[in-house]
Amino acid sequence: MTDLVKELDAIMDACPIMPVLVVKDVALARPLAEALVSNGVTTLEVTLRTPCALEVIREMSKVPGALVGAGTVLHGQHVEQAAEAGAKFLVSPGLTRPLAEAAHRHRVPFLPGIANASDIMCGLDLGLRRFKYFPAMTNGGIPGLKSLASVFGSLGVRFCPTGGITEQTYKDWLALPFVACVGGSWLTAGDASPEVVAQRAKALGLKK
Repeated sequence: MTDLVKELDAIMDACPIMPVLVVKDVALARPLAEALVSNGVTTLEVTLRTPCALEVIREMSKVPGALVGAGTVLHGQHVEQAAEAGAKFLVSPGLTRPLAEAAHRHRVPFLPGIANASDIMCGLDLGLRRFKYFPAMTNGGIPGLKSLASVFGSLGVRFCPTGGITEQTYKDWLALPFVACVGGSWLTAGDASPEVVAQRAKALGLKK
């Protein structure tokens, strides 16, 4: 197992819930991260969907205990920008060779999105063993992922399902032995304030 795979395992195992964060105001970065981390949600995926996303990564990374990565990573420039901003991991909705090679070149753990067997086989050819199952519900939900895992499970692949997972269903996904963690946006849905986010995170019961 390569060092980057070990690092990615540690990231995926750090917290069962990886919130998918679309932050539009840098001023909210640290309050949101503090609200999540103080309630046990420590692995944070900041999507590169807003103009301020890279600065949000920098600000959230200043919060003690926060493990901050970049999401919606689409190409090599994103990889470089995220690495420079201090992202500890990269998450993409898909998988391409140039993207995987850029992540490897910058030595940042990379969690690519897959939707089918061909995607996984491409990832395996590139030395990847950890995948984001996305969009999880559109691609068949738990039965769909079970079907894929039945084919590739012997190779030690692990997944982070994301897309359509809710507060009501995330535990069903986490019960699957090949699922390390789940991604979801419900913790900050509706542009929730840090106070509301703290309440939602506390309800997960992750604080030790």
